[in-house]
Amino acid sequence: MRPVTLLGESQLRDLVPLDLAAVDQVESAFVALATEPVVMPPILNLALPERHGEVDVKAAYLPRFEQFAIKISPGFFDNPSLGLPSLNGLMLVLSAHTGLTEAVLLDNGYLTAVRTAAAGAVAARRLARADARHAAIVGAGEQARLQLDALMLVRKIESVSVWARDAAKAEALAADAQRRHAVRARVAASVHDALAQADIAITTTPSRTPLVHAADLHAGLHVTAMGADAEYKNELSPSVFGTARYFCDRLQQTRLLGELRHAIEARTVAPDAEFPELGEVIAGRREGRMHAGDITICDLTGTGAQDTAIAVLALQRARAAGAGSVFHNAVSP
Repeated sequence: MRPVTLLGESQLRDLVPLDLAAVDQVESAFVALATEPVVMPPILNLALPERHGEVDVKAAYLPRFEQFAIKISPGFFDNPSLGLPSLNGLMLVLSAHTGLTEAVLLDNGYLTAVRTAAAGAVAARRLARADARHAAIVGAGEQARLQLDALMLVRKIESVSVWARDAAKAEALAADAQRRHAVRARVAASVHDALAQADIAITTTPSRTPLVHAADLHAGLHVTAMGADAEYKNELSPSVFGTARYFCDRLQQTRLLGELRHAIEARTVAPDAEFPELGEVIAGRREGRMHAGDITICDLTGTGAQDTAIAVLALQRARAAGAGSVFHNAVSP
């Protein structure tokens, strides 16, 4: 009989808040990708267009961890009309030694949201100017709020500009930022207006057409682009590649899914062009920001390595706290 830990979303929210420990855990995944023989297959995407749905499956084995995770992430976008959330999902945590299931994390996408925000914090910590004080947030959904929360962990942000297509949501996010973080916050009239005085900009939308163009960039700015996690999504114009220094989470992935894909399609960038991965910067193998006036972009599409890292952290904390239901799975030799 093998014990299997079962944890629900509410328990996982208590065990894995968005804090510096979560940021450090996700940073370790970036380092592993750059320095270890990580096994990370391509993302499996199951599209159900007639149901207005899709399912992504991500997985990775990192030698530094005793377990690995397989994440199943469905998005069914007609669900709100049924009174159901659009996104949900779960993570399976298996032993890296035996392959036996050790935990089922019924997080409904919560751990993905945390690790995505933590990845944004890693990008800002490693690429943005240390004296960055002004942030721009493009988008006003859950990830926009979490990205700001994560950024506040690594930089002393004093003011925030918010732009979103839905002005009411932008107003709500600005008010929330002002209330919870005691920063000056305003709603910007345009993306260009939002970025005009920013030291750090974070794009968090599912846009299919570019929102940020070369003319919106200025010396010293860092941009973290979070939205392009599918081949049809695009937040940054290919023109930015002629102005900014580009970094990414996984080069072979951003060539297929990220902002880089669209620059390659536009022939702004050669298909075989090499760019540094964030993990290489953290490990000291590639240069990050070299001058205060550099314009840097980090293209984050989300990796199975990050999912394994956050799932392992959840299981470690659950075991330390004695949390979760435990059931025993009979395994025959």
